[in-house]
Amino acid sequence: MTTTALIVAAGRGERAGGGVPKQYRLLGGKPVLRWAVEALIRHPAVQAARVVIGNGQRELAKAALAGLEIGELIEGGSERADSVRAGLAAIEGDAVLVHDAARPFCPPSVIDRLIASLEFYEGAAPVLPVGDTLAQIDNTLGAPVDRSRLVRVQTPQAFRLVSLKAAYERWSGPSPTDETSVLAAAGIKVAAVDGDPALDKLTRPADFGRAEQWLAGALRPSTGMGFDVHAFAGEGPLMLGGIEIPHERGLAGHSDADVVLHAITDALLGAGGLGDIGEHFPPSDARWKGAASSLFLARAVDLLHERGAIIDHVDCTIIAEAPKIGPHREAIRTRVAEIAGLSIDQVSIKATTTEGLGFTGRREGIAANAVATIRTGFLK
Repeated sequence: MTTTALIVAAGRGERAGGGVPKQYRLLGGKPVLRWAVEALIRHPAVQAARVVIGNGQRELAKAALAGLEIGELIEGGSERADSVRAGLAAIEGDAVLVHDAARPFCPPSVIDRLIASLEFYEGAAPVLPVGDTLAQIDNTLGAPVDRSRLVRVQTPQAFRLVSLKAAYERWSGPSPTDETSVLAAAGIKVAAVDGDPALDKLTRPADFGRAEQWLAGALRPSTGMGFDVHAFAGEGPLMLGGIEIPHERGLAGHSDADVVLHAITDALLGAGGLGDIGEHFPPSDARWKGAASSLFLARAVDLLHERGAIIDHVDCTIIAEAPKIGPHREAIRTRVAEIAGLSIDQVSIKATTTEGLGFTGRREGIAANAVATIRTGFLK
């Protein structure tokens, strides 16, 4: 069965505050929309993903989803039904997972249950029991409502694609809050599977605070260390931290010999338990001869993101008698942040000498030490 994830992200999200639609607000260092998309496209049962955005949100969406394979962005309408219809018209296959972008954390086990249910039903939705007392209200509390047969319905919701398209063609009511209503109106039964509290929707500012707290408790911090050294050779300039530094000598190496980017790359790979730079970019491979080390750092970042990791901080100390690093420190920080997709305050660049001792003291080369901290492992 071929399954496409359809993430609906066309809302304005004004109640959540933050100055931008809530799907583009940062949560744990990543936009909410990216969390929602990544959770679905990493599942082995999902072959493709499409995202429906609101009018005027294209640049925000492109920035939030940079590097992800999601196909062309789909522009939705003013109502949820308009956005879902636009998305359905753009996809093919056997099944679709319709998901709200404002639900950033989807455990793989929920997707497992949804997909399994499509063997017997045309649609399935994750639900949670209602734990609070329910009551009618008219300024004051009225009579309690029996909650024994009530549930909270979440997304993603799974459907046979042909059934959902046919149900929407017959739908004539106001815009539904989810797609189970559309199938129910068409007389099609929808299976209920166990949901997860992690799927709670972000609606108001307080929801973001709770999500940050939950995320902090669910993630495991990891630290990695990196070290690199290259000897001076040939004429300058030399590459340090992704920028050219004026110097009478360059550095010797199979690639561009950028000790800063090499050390940071190794630190990130180490933090993720992903081996070292030599495993991913062996000097024996002619592809990397003279290659820009920015490719190595960008690939290490991609590998971590593929595993759901958040990069919190990188710190690098450059060990050299010359050239002087101070005049170039901010340019290096800016470039490292750009390559790694970080803010500049997540990057620290320092420099020191060895007081004339050792090979760096004798001005034979440059070394760099790096430390990276990441967080991983919150969804089961």
